[in-house]
Amino acid sequence: MIDRKSLLLGTTAGLITLAGSAAAADLPVKKAAPIEYVRVCGAYGAGFFYIPGTDTCLRISGRARMEAGYLQSGSRNGAGNGDTSQFRGLLRLNVDARTQTDYGTLRAFLRTEMASRTGDNRMTSGSQQRIGNAFPALGQDSFGRVQDYVAVDKAFVQFAGLTAGRASSFFDFYAHDFEIIGQSLGSDVFATNLLAYTQTFGGGLSATLSMEDPNFRKNPFYSQAASPAAGALGQTVSYTLTNAPSPVITSLAANGLPSSISYVDVVQRSRMPDFVGVVRYDAPWGSAQLSGAVKDINIGGPLAGTAAGTVNPTRLTGADVGAQTAYGWAVQGGLKVNLPQVAPGDSLYLQGAYGQGAAIYTGMVAYTGTYLSNATVFNGNAFNQFLSDAVLNPLTGRIETSNSFTATVSYLHYWSPEWRSAFYGSYGEMHFPRGLREAFGQISQAAGSVAAGGLGLPFVTSGLPVAANGAGFAYSQVLRDTSQIVAGASLIWSPVKDLDIGVEGQYMRAAILNGKVTNNDRTATIGTGANATPVYPINSQEAFQARVRVQRDF
Repeated sequence: MIDRKSLLLGTTAGLITLAGSAAAADLPVKKAAPIEYVRVCGAYGAGFFYIPGTDTCLRISGRARMEAGYLQSGSRNGAGNGDTSQFRGLLRLNVDARTQTDYGTLRAFLRTEMASRTGDNRMTSGSQQRIGNAFPALGQDSFGRVQDYVAVDKAFVQFAGLTAGRASSFFDFYAHDFEIIGQSLGSDVFATNLLAYTQTFGGGLSATLSMEDPNFRKNPFYSQAASPAAGALGQTVSYTLTNAPSPVITSLAANGLPSSISYVDVVQRSRMPDFVGVVRYDAPWGSAQLSGAVKDINIGGPLAGTAAGTVNPTRLTGADVGAQTAYGWAVQGGLKVNLPQVAPGDSLYLQGAYGQGAAIYTGMVAYTGTYLSNATVFNGNAFNQFLSDAVLNPLTGRIETSNSFTATVSYLHYWSPEWRSAFYGSYGEMHFPRGLREAFGQISQAAGSVAAGGLGLPFVTSGLPVAANGAGFAYSQVLRDTSQIVAGASLIWSPVKDLDIGVEGQYMRAAILNGKVTNNDRTATIGTGANATPVYPINSQEAFQARVRVQRDF
């Protein structure tokens, strides 16, 4: 017989449990957070996606590249001048962020490049090392041959016609678009700091005014390569890379020859930006662009050389050559014509540039090297090419600018969708004001030292204006007018999308426009002193290089 008390307690407990269960069922249930998937953004082309939680579209891309090259070495003299092989491995990362606003597209673009580069003279880059983008190895067998390259290649904002940050110079047009080696004559400053505004007029016409960092367009003044030895005046001068002396006559003796010489610091300072103006037209048939640039060319101030061999920042007495500024300028015209009637993808570039005191703008330095007063055109070469934007005249104490021009043609042809070739040629000339070489000859006569003239060989001068004579002066390479030809061709295979396997050969010829110079590689002479005549004078030199590239873009 069931106990009534137990039955009552059990029934009560069951009712309580049911009531509790009903109450729990009525409580709200916490739902899992919805998963926000990455969405494709089709507004700006393939590869863009929305950053989750924003209306900004992002594209990440990059490049991997291997290059191997050969450059002949004409060296017969000197250690370390026999390198011919070159190698490079490169990575590139791009980030492109875009947002649509009431003022149009807001864009930020970032690109970094890093590379391990080896080989003397071309694959490693002295130009990039001079502006801090590359860092050299210091070992006995790697010095000058092994280099790491790390650069902020692009980092700019674009908004409502404004471009601000680090970007390619607006002056440039062709900029080696079809080349593997990339050393035809022409402007190609792919990374500079700038602030620019572009006005679009419709119908493909636009105009840009750009304020650009001057430090990437300064080719230095000509100055002496070595401290002048003590001579008739008993003067010596010490200097460093940041204190480059150039001699100036400050007083004359009764016989008309200089009786004192001072040395002026010709290192340029950053005083004003370069100003670039561009008018451009884009159409289905191609593009046309007219570019102009104005830049300042300045010297930092006077330095007087003393018999004690020091440099004193005192004002010169005979020639007022204190801090002074001249202005360089350049103009460039470019035309690109699409030629689908020949083959899909074919196009032709034509470009020409002229400038005064603006060798980097004309691109006359593209093969030989930038940010140098003079340079070898290849390892163990026969003579140096002089590339200075300006020279301080030692007779007048005033800045005188060089002038240069270049012309380039480049054609890209598709043999088939997988095979293409580029054919290009360029020509340029570099000229210095008349009388400058003779003026430095007068300085050498006054100082009683060949080194003071910086001309490298003995010569005789007399009176003012200078009447230089002697074989040493006649065969000197310093401040000579020169020309250069750079031409090449390539063959590239693209078996799949975004993969290039190619090879390019390039020919270069540098020449003295008037007369001949001593061959640095064969320095034998007949006679002595001012009448020492070189046995093997030369007026041109040639070089050939080849490069193989394997590249994947994504």
